[in-house]
Formats: sequence, structure tokens, C-alpha cells
Amino acid sequence: MLDAVPSSRSNAGAPENERVIKLAVLAVGGQGGGVLADWITDVAERNGYVAQSTSVAGVAQRTGATIYYVEMCRDTGRLPVFALSPSQGDVDILIAAELMEAGRAIIRGFVTPERTTLIASSHRIAAVSEKIEPGDGRASSSKVHATAETAAKRFIAFDMEKIAADNGSMISASLLGALAGSDALPFTRESYEQAISAGGRGVKASLAAFGASFDRARGIASAPPPAEKAAEPKAAETGSGAAAKVSGPESLLKGWQDLAARVAALPLALRDMTFRGLKKVVDYQDIAYGGEYLDRLDQAVALDGAEHDYALSISAAKHLANAMCYDDMIRVADLKTRSTRDKRVRREVGVKEGTILQVTEYFHPRIEEFCGTLPSRLGSYIETRPKLAAFLDRRINHGRRIRTDSFAGFVALWFIGGLRRWRRRLLRHKVETAHLEHWYALALGHVRDDYALSVEILNCRRLIKGYSDTHARAQSKFDRVLSALDLLKGRADAADWIRRLREAALKDEKGEMLDGALKTVASLGSDLAN
Repeated sequence: MLDAVPSSRSNAGAPENERVIKLAVLAVGGQGGGVLADWITDVAERNGYVAQSTSVAGVAQRTGATIYYVEMCRDTGRLPVFALSPSQGDVDILIAAELMEAGRAIIRGFVTPERTTLIASSHRIAAVSEKIEPGDGRASSSKVHATAETAAKRFIAFDMEKIAADNGSMISASLLGALAGSDALPFTRESYEQAISAGGRGVKASLAAFGASFDRARGIASAPPPAEKAAEPKAAETGSGAAAKVSGPESLLKGWQDLAARVAALPLALRDMTFRGLKKVVDYQDIAYGGEYLDRLDQAVALDGAEHDYALSISAAKHLANAMCYDDMIRVADLKTRSTRDKRVRREVGVKEGTILQVTEYFHPRIEEFCGTLPSRLGSYIETRPKLAAFLDRRINHGRRIRTDSFAGFVALWFIGGLRRWRRRLLRHKVETAHLEHWYALALGHVRDDYALSVEILNCRRLIKGYSDTHARAQSKFDRVLSALDLLKGRADAADWIRRLREAALKDEKGEMLDGALKTVASLGSDLAN
């Protein structure tokens, strides 16, 4: 019977030839974590080590990664006893296939400053908790980087996902290259490459990603950096330069050049944001709509000045464009039938040249969306008659799957998208325009008395987004935030209170934090009226 070598949780005092190396890989589905663990095990065995690989599955829906755990030691003729999962403070090498997984590993105690080499891809995959927040729910990448530098003995991080994508491979190959380049394991580069080659599938691409990542981990540039070009002025700063990049019918081009000239005449601080907004509005509707956008913006510019760094006008330029480009059935259909979308889908799916791509679009219109695409008088007529609206809703309000790779399906959506030429006559446009005018007048009406409050009212437009039910919930939050305005007007901190309410509304979908914030405002009582 062979003597057993226990896998000491600390390795303290163990002879070098009996030292157990402990390595953990944290990866989510589709990142090849299992393949990476197999490669590492293969490399160890090729070099006279005994190795064991295990895995502990994470929770579904991106709330946790699978942990692949490898322990290895030199083959001394005695049978080692390996652990099945990592323990806090007892990991030599930790590999994270995404930045926030590195953060989670640190929180769980797998990374220690006196021992652990931490290797992580710096790219981000948003977690469910980040996606469901209506506002910007992204966790801070810079904080994870700073913490990792302190928590680990050695921290190696760069965008390994991009390296893999550039070489047509999976991130597992890039992670292996970073591990080899770190010299955290006592194995040669050739051993790693032999393990990849033994797989037999996608070897060329995997070796290319491995090599690029290996060089990056060693601090070697894989190619000389391109010569830096002299900075060119932004198109928005010249107006004429922006117009020169546009092609189309002469009549439309002349109209665009006139709009670009108006942008070029604005104060320099405004031009970039205004030009971005103008492009969005014109793409959404037409040249005349771009003129309406600039006409509305001029109202804010007339009340603004350099002493405030044009904060009001910049905010107006941004949020006016978003308000004028509301999502409706016409917009959705238009975007889904554009050639640029087809190219993007093919690129993301990885469709090879000559391969047929079948795309099924899902539509679930409600009676509100249907009425919104009707002439304003007809749409209003239906909406003001509940029985008629309910009758039509029962026939409209159900999901439809439309194959846009078929002629009939594509033409159906193309026809709906083409309705934008009549958009100004439709009920939805009438409703959205009225809401925009009320909000904009409300904001500009406070400029002389409270400039900061006006800016915050403009910024509240950030709350309104989405389509169908999402849009209805968003608008409800917007209305609830501004409902506190009568209580806050005249206070020195009115702008700060509106900002707090807006941020609370963006924190959760149900609006529970906003409810609490509104109660706080109401509880301040008569002091708020002073």
C-alpha cells in the first residue's frame, strides 16, 4: 500500500518536492473554464506532476461563476490526498475570467497578499444586479483594480477577452497564456502549447491567442505601436467639416449643411454635445426635425452663459435629443430592418460568409402602442372609449414572432418603419411633444431664480426610457420625482433634493427607494416651504 501525502492547507514546512500547488479558476458559462482546467492539468502531468481537477458549479443567471479547482504536486511515488475545493487564505494562483469575479474572489478570502498570484481579464460582463438597476448600475472597475493590487502578492490584468476575439479563439486560451507568461507555475511555454495542440480543435486560433496573451503578461509588445497622428479637431467644432462627411441628395445635403453651420456658431463648450444630439434627431426623423431640435436648444442658450460653463445648455442638448427620439413601434421596426443591424448580428453571432442567417423578431404590441401609430384624432377616439379599446386589445395584445429573413416578415416591419414620414400626425407624437414642452418650459422657468434647479429638472429626463410597459413605469417615476417640486421651490438645496430623488428613482425598478425618499421630503414639513 502506498503512503499518502496529505494536502496540507498551508504547505508550511513541507519539503519542496512535496509542496502542493493550489490553483483556482473562476469562469462563467461559455468561457471555457473546464477546458482551461483540463489544459492546466495536462501541463502538470506532462512535467511529472500528479494533478487533480474538480469543479463547483455557480448559480445560474450570472450571479456566480463556476469554480474550477486544481491541486498538483511532484510525483514522489506516494499517493497525494488532494482537496476538492479551495479554502480561504490557501490559494497560490487564482485566475478570473472577468474583472468582477476577481473582486468576488477577494471578498471570499481566496486572495492573500503574502501568497496569491491573481490573474484576471480586465473586461466586464455585467451581473444581473447591475443590469436590473434602471440607472447606471455598474460596479466600479477602478476600485476592484486598486483592491486587487493590495490584496494579491502579484496582480496581472489586461483585456484577455479582446485578445481572444482578435485571434478567433476563446478566452480560455488567453487565460492560459497569461498564466504561462506569469511564471507562476514551473513549466515551460512549450508544455502549455503541447497541451493546447493535443486538443485537436481550433488549435491554430488557440495558440495565437495564447501567444499574444503570453507576450502581454511578460510585458512584451506583440507589435510596435502605431505612430500617433496629430489630433484632429472634432467635426462638431468646425461645422463645415462635419457636413463634408455627409453624402446624399443635394437638397438634403444643403439642409444638413445649414444645420451644421448653426452648430458651429454655438459656444465651443456646446458644440460636441449639440452635434451628437443633432445627428441622432436627424437620423430618427428628418432634416426639419433637426431644425426643431436646434430651435428648442436656442431657448436654453439664450438664458445661459459662460459663468456657468453652459451646464444648462449642455444638459438641454443631451436630454432634448433623447426626448425627441422616443421609442415607438415605428422606431423599433426601423432599427430592426436596417442593413447595419444585419451586419452587427452576423458579426456578433459569428456567421461565416455565405451562411444563411435566420432571425426571428418578437413583438408584443398593446392597445396603447397601436393607438399611438394612428392619426391623433382616431387614436384619441379609441382610447377615450374603454369598451372599444378593450375589444381591440384582446385582438392585438399577444406576442408575434416575425421572421425578418423572410420576404413577408421583412416587408411587414419595413412598412411600419416607413410610417415615420407621417409620424408628426400620429397620436404618440402629439402626446410626447406635449410632455416634452411641459418639462422643458418647467426647467427653463426656474433659470433666473435657481440655475442649478433648472439643470436638475432637465436631467430628470434621464428617467424616461424604454418602450411599452418599461416606458410607462419610467414616466411614472419622472412624474413622482417632479411632484416634490412645489415643496422644494425656494429652498437653497432644492436642486440637491431633486438630484437625490432622481438617483433614488434610478436605483431600483420597483421604485421603493424613491417612495422612501419622497416620504423624507414630505416629513420635512413646513420647513421646506420657508
